[in-house]
Amino acid sequence: MSIGTVVAFTTLQTRLFFPASSLLNVAVDVQTSMALFERVFEYLDLPIEIHPGTRELTGVRGDVRFEDVWFRYDADDGDWTLRSIDLEVPAGTRTAIVGETGSGKTTLGYLAARLYDPERGSVQVDGCDLRELSFGSLADAVGVVSQETYLFHASVRDNLRFARPDASDEEVEEAARAAQIHETIAALEEGYDTVVGERGFRFSGGEKQRIAIARTILRNPPVLVLDEATSALDVQTERAVEEALDALDEGRTTIVIAHRLSTVREADQIVVLDAGEVAERGTHSELVALDGRYAALVARDEAPVAV
Repeated sequence: MSIGTVVAFTTLQTRLFFPASSLLNVAVDVQTSMALFERVFEYLDLPIEIHPGTRELTGVRGDVRFEDVWFRYDADDGDWTLRSIDLEVPAGTRTAIVGETGSGKTTLGYLAARLYDPERGSVQVDGCDLRELSFGSLADAVGVVSQETYLFHASVRDNLRFARPDASDEEVEEAARAAQIHETIAALEEGYDTVVGERGFRFSGGEKQRIAIARTILRNPPVLVLDEATSALDVQTERAVEEALDALDEGRTTIVIAHRLSTVREADQIVVLDAGEVAERGTHSELVALDGRYAALVARDEAPVAV
């Protein structure tokens, strides 16, 4: 359907259902919507770059491996975002990815969820290349909670159940409790039946982020990617959510991308990226003792803020 067709159809509807006095206002609405239509059709015309595989993966343990991974967003400019990444995340462990802004942290996490494909090398779960998996199997295996959250114009319950349509009310509320958002929802006049509003305007950034965390918890994927998942939370709420996530880490592989190093000190391994390459890896105490890039990041993170 072309933009011209959309405009013609809208004009016909206007003449049929609106009085003449309203035509000017409607015409203004149509004009202001043109840019949006153009963007929608622009995205619809983009070629599909991620194609599903056919393999179904069952009984996922959650071993994640990056094998000689190279990635760049523009294949023509020659600038690699990630270079020669070899990294193993054993099942049931927590790995933190840290580094300067632009070092490739978020890109690495997104490759683990196959939001992108590496140009070279492979990303594997339980030894299976993600490109071989069907989208359904991939979605069951890997969950992502990112900085950007999206809530639908529907009830809170429906927003949570979107992750798992067959979930019972009890399971929905249990996931909300784990994400430290149940009390906030229960206090609303209509509780879980409250309509969140367009793009979740009824909730603060931190509340929306906790709802997104609850949605992922409800789906219960064996591999979890947290990309600055607590970035919109105040310190007190962040600690509560971290405690909830810590309790859920048992038996789950977790990849945490973070700027605030205080949230990753207890990780089983910390991987420091520098200009798209693995510069250091180890536990918090090992890397601090190394007195390298990680130690410098810690020192800067702990430095008092000038007032």
